[in-house]
Amino acid sequence: MAGAIASRMSFSSLKRKQPKTFTVRIVTMDAEMEFNCEMKWKGKDLFDLVCRTLGLRETWFFGLQYTIKDTVAWLKMDKKVLDHDVPKEEPVTFHFLAKFYPENAEEELVQEITQHLFFLQVKKQILDEKIYCPPEASVLLASYAVQAKYGDYDPSVHKRGFLAQEELLPKRVINLYQMTPEMWEERITAWYAEHRGRARDEAEMEYLKIAQDLEMYGVNYFAIRNKKGTELLLGVDALGLHIYDPENRLTPKISFPWNEIRNISYSDKEFTIKPLDKKIDVFKFNSSKLRVNKLILQLCIGNHDLFMRRRKADSLEVQQMKAQAREEKARKQMERQRLAREKQMREEAERTRDELERRLLQMKEEATMANEALMRSEETADLLAEKAQITEEEAKLLAQKAAEAEQEMQRIKATAIRTEEEKRLMEQKVLEAEVLALKMAEESERRAKEADQLKQDLQEAREAERRAKQKLLEIATKPTYPPMNPIPAPLPPDIPSFNLIGDSLSFDFKDTDMKRLSMEIEKEKVEYMEKSKHLQEQLNELKTEIEALKLKERETALDILHNENSDRGGSSKHNTIKKPQAQGRRPICI
Repeated sequence: MAGAIASRMSFSSLKRKQPKTFTVRIVTMDAEMEFNCEMKWKGKDLFDLVCRTLGLRETWFFGLQYTIKDTVAWLKMDKKVLDHDVPKEEPVTFHFLAKFYPENAEEELVQEITQHLFFLQVKKQILDEKIYCPPEASVLLASYAVQAKYGDYDPSVHKRGFLAQEELLPKRVINLYQMTPEMWEERITAWYAEHRGRARDEAEMEYLKIAQDLEMYGVNYFAIRNKKGTELLLGVDALGLHIYDPENRLTPKISFPWNEIRNISYSDKEFTIKPLDKKIDVFKFNSSKLRVNKLILQLCIGNHDLFMRRRKADSLEVQQMKAQAREEKARKQMERQRLAREKQMREEAERTRDELERRLLQMKEEATMANEALMRSEETADLLAEKAQITEEEAKLLAQKAAEAEQEMQRIKATAIRTEEEKRLMEQKVLEAEVLALKMAEESERRAKEADQLKQDLQEAREAERRAKQKLLEIATKPTYPPMNPIPAPLPPDIPSFNLIGDSLSFDFKDTDMKRLSMEIEKEKVEYMEKSKHLQEQLNELKTEIEALKLKERETALDILHNENSDRGGSSKHNTIKKPQAQGRRPICI
């Protein structure tokens, strides 16, 4: 009895000690996850759990986003999850998204998972038209997205219509031109075919390198009013703060780079931007909602912190990640080279096999033809032999008849009648007999010559038969394939019939390999400007090609603004901000 009571008490105590939990759903750009979170967990506990699950180490770019009354908010790291103004129905849903954007994706995004998440997010923003993208650039970006998904272009696999179900272009771009889906696919595929050899991570990085030059990339827009009550837009991004006209989100009216801002202060609903240059007026603006003000302040602090961080030496963690990324990139490149060599050897072996099969088929045809010629020669020889025999018999018969005619002539002469008439008649008969005998002799001689000729033809036919048999014997004993040089590596088991012997390949990460890889990377950097020029030429060609199909009446305000900017030489926030930045500037106090 006492044991049962103690057991119940122990179970009740254990039950009381178990922490209460609630369910959280995390939505990333390509997956959904659910976690059981303890009531006491703070935002950082949940955020760290998600990052560990994803294998993500570049955590400073990301955050957990939720929506409150049509306003975007981000989970605070130092505040309990349930203390946020989130819906209390389970599961509580958060979106794992990039909160801050890099200045240069290629230099700053180290991990492949980080690059992939950014690629998916930026691609969705472009397709949802939250980032304006001109039509020709949309086609180029679509081609890299196809390369990332499908790998190298293969005309035997990627046939017409294979992109029919893919969402690759913004609807605005599709509606702007009198072009069928097939026409768009043709232009996307033409560029897609040029990306052969790029791995998924390389194609995604090329996508980001192009997308980061778009005017609206990485900009968070907020509706504000200045001191005069004029409605404006505030843009916050990795480069600084930008003030836009509400009708023009592409070209800022004024920009404040982070390194030229002395102070940003926030009081109630009013923000104050104080430039480092005291000659420039202080800029003040108001926002409509307190929640929006807090979000603006968060983005300012986070973007400024990353701006300063980029201008310092990399931390030990970042150095370690970059070293690992370089090693992984080198390993992948060596692996791709190995696979490329194996593929090349496989293709060469297949070509050799096809050539041998072709030659074998040709030799079989030659053997068949030789065999048929032999059979024809044998038939001809038999016919000639039979004809020679008949001719010889006819010659013998004619000779016999000639002998009989001679005997008859002698008999007629011996028994010729003495009378003149009988003599004349006898002479006439003798003459006729002589003519007949002469004809018989000539015919016999002709038949004898014909028999000799037939014997000669028979001999030649038998000689042709002998040569045909000899050729057939040579073909039957000839090797079916030429000797092959040793191939450096064994082929995969899917290539039968050929015994290719060679030493196995081995790849070690030696200093020479790393130096060669470094030289290749430097060469790629040197070629970058030429590729950029070629790319711009391609974009201009496509723009010119589809210009005639444009429906001018469907142009949006952003299309018109972008065209005006292009005609003026491309005025954008990047051109406004990219100036030489001194290393000794004072840090911003936010």
